[in-house]
Amino acid sequence: MSRELRIAVADDEPDMQDYFRTILPRLGHTVVAVAGTGRDLVDQCRAMRPDLVITDIKMPDMDGIEASTQLYKDTPVPVILVSAFHDAEFIRRAEADHILAYLVKPIKQADLEPAITIAMRRFEQFQALHKEAADLKQALEDRKTIEKAKGILMKKANLDEHTAFRRLQKLASDKNKKLVEIARIILTAEEAYGGA
Repeated sequence: MSRELRIAVADDEPDMQDYFRTILPRLGHTVVAVAGTGRDLVDQCRAMRPDLVITDIKMPDMDGIEASTQLYKDTPVPVILVSAFHDAEFIRRAEADHILAYLVKPIKQADLEPAITIAMRRFEQFQALHKEAADLKQALEDRKTIEKAKGILMKKANLDEHTAFRRLQKLASDKNKKLVEIARIILTAEEAYGGA
């Protein structure tokens, strides 16, 4: 693993908590939170903001899958699930995109290290894809706003499409603003005058 991670672990068995406290620093990581219940895991993760969560599934008050889903809603964080059982129902529930590995106890260091590496790499890829999708969506929304503003200029000032676009660009340049900001101002003015 190339970088030290801040890891939160959760298991209701004290010997598993001790195992993680011992093995993760050997792998070059820091254990920033140790929880015995799902609720405790959520609370500690909100306070500590770990880079990775390793959690048992079966725990008191909230299982590891529920806890990880709640965490993901707050701040996306990759999760490795651990279970003593190879249960089809757990695996089905664990198919959320933030659950990036599933390890069956007993966990060996030889299994844990590659699971962490792969989980982090996949999580970074997912985050990049989510950002790219959000950027594309924003670009499309901005384009629609600019097209609407261009349409207003064409209609109100009796301009052709090319001239209307050049006027938007000139306004943006003169006012030292982004094209979409000028377009929003034009749309807001049009709404104020009751035309939109």
